Amino acid sequence: MSEHSPADLRRLLAEDPARPFDLAARLGLPEGALVAAQVGHGALRIDSTLGRLFPAIQSLGEVMALTRNRSCVIEKVGTYNDFHDGDHAAMTVDPEIDMRMFPRQWVHAFAVEKTDDSGTRRSVQVFDAAGDAVHKVHLRATSDLAAWEALKRDLAMPEQSDSAEFRAREPVDPPRAAPDRVDTLRREWNEMTDTHQFNTLIRRLKMNRLGAYRVIGAPQARPLAVEAVPALIERVHQSGTGVMFFVGNQGCIEIHSGRFEVLKPMGPWLNVMDPRFNLHLRGDHVAEVWAVEKPTKRGPAISVEAFDAEGALIFQCFGLRPEKGGDAAAWAALVADLPAQAEAAE
Repeated sequence: MSEHSPADLRRLLAEDPARPFDLAARLGLPEGALVAAQVGHGALRIDSTLGRLFPAIQSLGEVMALTRNRSCVIEKVGTYNDFHDGDHAAMTVDPEIDMRMFPRQWVHAFAVEKTDDSGTRRSVQVFDAAGDAVHKVHLRATSDLAAWEALKRDLAMPEQSDSAEFRAREPVDPPRAAPDRVDTLRREWNEMTDTHQFNTLIRRLKMNRLGAYRVIGAPQARPLAVEAVPALIERVHQSGTGVMFFVGNQGCIEIHSGRFEVLKPMGPWLNVMDPRFNLHLRGDHVAEVWAVEKPTKRGPAISVEAFDAEGALIFQCFGLRPEKGGDAAAWAALVADLPAQAEAAE
């Protein structure tokens, strides 16, 4: 698959101080290939089965959980708790580390140790079949090193090759709409009692998320200007509004519930740099933004959702639920005041 041998990749990693994600992109390789090349040189292949992996991660104590897609990275400090396994979907539920996982995508897992002048950094890194990162767990100074050694011992795979075969990355699903079914979409959308019913509805109508938003129209889905994304982050910060911010990929969704306390934009990056929560968002990747309203038994669920130029979902942001300290009216007003697409064109 690659013109670079594992030894070549190890040399390039040693020479290039950039993040492996960026180096892999420059080489035209999946990031997982760079990690696999380090097996026997600081990396260990481990079992990616969630039912074995997550109890071992929980035993590490306080860590940093990282999930990314091409345009957004979320990092949360905390402890993995309340793990619920499942064949098709799993979850870990905690006020700080709150995740939804799709086990089919958890294919290649590694325990990684890297030592330099600043000390030894330890992490669990999981990749999908294409070698794209699904989720990473970075140990901190307070993490349990005895539990780390136990994780490596108990989850080590029999085969420890420093090369791996990755299949071609699946293309992004382009927007799919069925205009002849829009009346059914609108009627059944308005009959929803839970946001989780949405995916079932659009699958049955042979649509996907972005395609459905494009055809249903207001008030269910209202197009916003791309400038609505930095405006959203700034207004959530200024108002102290509590939100649920979802960042994910095909294998994992990680959620921040709370406020944005410290903003530090840098070039194209929109950054939230809170003590136990970091968000890094490429604002220049945002091509479409939608304000979406879905009915539920507890009242309307209002979200702001951003997509890239290929139609891939970058993030979703909902108001924090009232029972968790959110203010539904304040959130609705904040979203209603975001710049609309038509305003940006004038």
